[in-house]
Amino acid sequence: MIYGIGIDIVKIQRMKDAFEKWGKKFFEKILTDAEIAYCYKKSDPYTSLAVRFAAKEALVKAVGWETNFGFKDVEIVNNELGRPSVRVHGKLAEYFRDRGIKHCHVSLSHEKEFGVASVILEM
Repeated sequence: MIYGIGIDIVKIQRMKDAFEKWGKKFFEKILTDAEIAYCYKKSDPYTSLAVRFAAKEALVKAVGWETNFGFKDVEIVNNELGRPSVRVHGKLAEYFRDRGIKHCHVSLSHEKEFGVASVILEM
């Protein structure tokens, strides 16, 4: 059964602008160390940063505003073939357990100047 769905789109330039304004501190507030390391291995880290930010925003929309959790409670990871998935931590993990949310499906994509992510929560 579907618990919630969410989608978000981010202009990649927004991530570049954030870096120019605040440096890596901006990303350290919203991404885990592993996510940052993954993105900075890429030739263009801003594309990967943008889709991860979009995924976290999409998850917020899928959950609704019922709970207060931090962006670091959501971690976007890739398997050895590059397929993304979501790991939840802290308050968000508790929320998932309490609501019986068993799976969090995520899809990431980008094209030229935009990154997009969709999330489906399944009970």
